[in-house]
Amino acid sequence: MVAVTPQDAAAKTSARLEWALVALGIVALLAAPFFVYPIFLMKMLCFALFACAFNLLLGYTGLLSFGHATFFGGAAYFCAHAMKVWGWPPEAGILLGVAGAALLGLVMGFFAIRRQGIYFAMITLALAQMFYFFCVQAPFTEGEDGIQGVPRGHLFGLIDLNDPLNIYYVVLTVVLIGVFAIWRIVNSPFGMILRSIRENENRAISLGYSVANYKLAAFVMSAALAGLAGALKAIVFQFATLTDVTWQMSGEVILMTLLGGIGTMVGPIIGAGLVVGLENTLATSGFPVTIATGLIFMICVLVFRRGIVGEFYARVFKTKDGA
Repeated sequence: MVAVTPQDAAAKTSARLEWALVALGIVALLAAPFFVYPIFLMKMLCFALFACAFNLLLGYTGLLSFGHATFFGGAAYFCAHAMKVWGWPPEAGILLGVAGAALLGLVMGFFAIRRQGIYFAMITLALAQMFYFFCVQAPFTEGEDGIQGVPRGHLFGLIDLNDPLNIYYVVLTVVLIGVFAIWRIVNSPFGMILRSIRENENRAISLGYSVANYKLAAFVMSAALAGLAGALKAIVFQFATLTDVTWQMSGEVILMTLLGGIGTMVGPIIGAGLVVGLENTLATSGFPVTIATGLIFMICVLVFRRGIVGEFYARVFKTKDGA
C-alpha cells in the first residue's frame, strides 16, 4: 500500500476545490445574462480569456511579455476588417484573427526568446510599440477612428449574433473552449516541460530539451489564444480601435494576472473580473479608475504576494506556490 503524503493530499483537495469552483462558476455564468447586462459579462469573459492566455506564458513558462496587446488588438483589427470590408462570416473572421495573432506571435517570439529576463520583456515592448505605430498609419485600421460598425452576422449561417442572448452564449462557449485548451496544454507532457523551463532552464537544457523551441511554441500558443479573445471582443463591441494595441492594454492584462494569481487556472479569471468590474463600477462615479486600481494592486502585493487565488491555496492547503 502506497502512503499518501500530506502534500499529495493537499494537492488533491486543492484540485477538487478548483473543479468545484469551476463548476459553480459555469452554472453562475449560464444564469448570469438574465440578471446582469450581457455586454458587461461578455467584456469580462473576453478579458478573462486574454488573462488566461497571458498566464500560459508568464505563469507556466516564466516569460514576462510587455507586448501582448499586439495579439489582442491585432486580432481585433483583422477580424473587424474581414467582417466589415470583405463580408466574411463571424467564424471566418475569428479564425483570421487567431491566425494573424499566431503569426505575429511567431515573428515577435522569434526575436524575443533570444534574450531572457528584463531584456525579453523590453524586446516585446519595443516590437509592440512598432506594431502600434503601424496601426496608426495603416489604411485598413482607419487610424484613430478605428474600424466601427462591424456587423455581427450569423454564426455558421444559423445563429443570429445580433440577439444578446445568442451572442452571449456563443462567447461563453468559445471562452470555455479556450480555457479548456489552456488547461490541456498545461497538464500535458508539453506543459510539464514548460514548467521545468520556468523552474530551472539550465536543468532543462542539460536534459536535452530544445528550450528555445519550447519557448517559441508557448509564445505562439499564448498569442493565438489572446487573439481569440481580441477577435471575440471586436464582434461583441462591433469595433476595433487603437486602445486595444496600446502598451496600457498590455499592462492591464499583467495586472489582471498578478491580482488573481500567476500559475493558477482560476486566478487570471478572478483578476479579470475584478479589474473589469472595478472599471465598470467607477466609470460613472467620478473617481479615477487608475488610482483605485493602483491602490488595490498595492494592497494585493502587500497582503496577497501570490495573488488572490494563489494566496488562498497557499494558506488553506499549505502549498508551496499556490498552484
